[in-house]
Amino acid sequence: MAEMRREKDSLGFVEVPAEAYYGAQTARAVENYPISGMRAHPLLIRAFGMVKRAAAEANRELGLLRDIDPASVKSGQSRSPRLRLAQARPWSNRRVEAIIAAAQEVIDGRWNDQFVVDVFQAGAGVSFHMNTNEVIANRANEILGGARGEYKFVHPNDHVNYAQSTNDVFPTGMRVATLLALETLYPQIDALADAFARKGAEFDPVMKSGRTHMQDAVPIRLGQEFAAYGVAIRKAGEFLRQAADGLRELGLGGSAVGTGLNTHPEYRAKAVANLARISEQPLFPAEDLRWAMQSNAVMAQVSGALRALALEVIRISNDLRLLSSGPNTGFNEIQLPGLQPGSSIMPGKINPVMAELAAMVSFQVIGNDTAVALAVQAGQLELNVMMPTMAYSVLQSITILANMLRQLTERCVAGITANVERCRQYAESTVALATALNPYLGYAKAGELVKESVASGESILSLAWKRKLLSEEQIREILDPKKMTEPRVAVKQD
Repeated sequence: MAEMRREKDSLGFVEVPAEAYYGAQTARAVENYPISGMRAHPLLIRAFGMVKRAAAEANRELGLLRDIDPASVKSGQSRSPRLRLAQARPWSNRRVEAIIAAAQEVIDGRWNDQFVVDVFQAGAGVSFHMNTNEVIANRANEILGGARGEYKFVHPNDHVNYAQSTNDVFPTGMRVATLLALETLYPQIDALADAFARKGAEFDPVMKSGRTHMQDAVPIRLGQEFAAYGVAIRKAGEFLRQAADGLRELGLGGSAVGTGLNTHPEYRAKAVANLARISEQPLFPAEDLRWAMQSNAVMAQVSGALRALALEVIRISNDLRLLSSGPNTGFNEIQLPGLQPGSSIMPGKINPVMAELAAMVSFQVIGNDTAVALAVQAGQLELNVMMPTMAYSVLQSITILANMLRQLTERCVAGITANVERCRQYAESTVALATALNPYLGYAKAGELVKESVASGESILSLAWKRKLLSEEQIREILDPKKMTEPRVAVKQD
């Protein structure tokens, strides 16, 4: 059995593991919410550490949190330069310096294992917020020579949470964490778009049949098809970046209901400016603190942009599966890299595993977006209490999208090759080739050739040649890849 300590909160005494940096309210949350076994995203922990440091620095600038009895603080020097700084300050600043030092350790990920509250928890994220306050308070007390759980010098509510409420801290931390997470996703979006663009250039000379309604359509170059995939991914990334700009407007300083109760008049601007510097993100105070407390529409916008990206990925991954289907009974226009055996019973079978993975991850993102949408609309009056599921869903979507896009780019798209001969055969045999013949033969004659081609299995061009409807020069012109697949005016024969 682990050694325990007793802590007291407003409901009474609670048993807490003796070595834990969290405290009574966190221990209660662990007992109350054994739901998923999943813990907070590391970037959410990091963002909360940033908020706590920014708030403490603002309070220090305003001359607050300066009431420690110097005789009660143990002397001595820590091995850590940051902690030595906290201990070297004049005694009146030691509390806030210890809080800042402990918050920085949270930012650095030193205490991630101490954030033990389930992602599905009490509304508004009170439990996770108090988990943060308790870890920082206990570590700050330790810095000042106190013991964990005693809160002799630093209290989680009175000091770490000074001028703050869950109601303004959680939406702030959630937004900052999302901005930080998106910085890992943007490069993967750009890399996939670039990979498709390179394949577009590589496959530019390859003629194939286009398909609409899953039926034969006019010819297209394989390179045009792949270049369009790149544009689709890039534009989805641009839409996401635009949506994410709304995350930069923060309600920090709004306190409980957006009125700024128990905050210094200058606290709001200072705290947001500090947070912008610490996070290295452009951040701004909200236009209206009540709006910032009530509405989380920006989370729905970001989640919706992630959904839009996922929809494009699903569409393109399905195309890759179709184009590579076969090898003998499918389209077989392209070959995807063979990454692993595809069957436990059929020897030699290779499956489009990365395209399948891309679709499954994207399905999860769409499911997460539904959860976010329901949570965003579920706010009442001055607060939306459904923020924990917004944070979990959006951060998970970003994480799995970034990882999936990296694998799709490196282990699939980069290694795609074209089956040039198969593509050419399709380009020459599509009955929609009659559309290109229309300027030469007229609609009625071209329609007759289509019927005969479908009935006989002979190509449109072969029939036109046999009937002497086209000269060799005209056939070469029609089959010219650039002329076939770019705007042009052809001269109709009389």
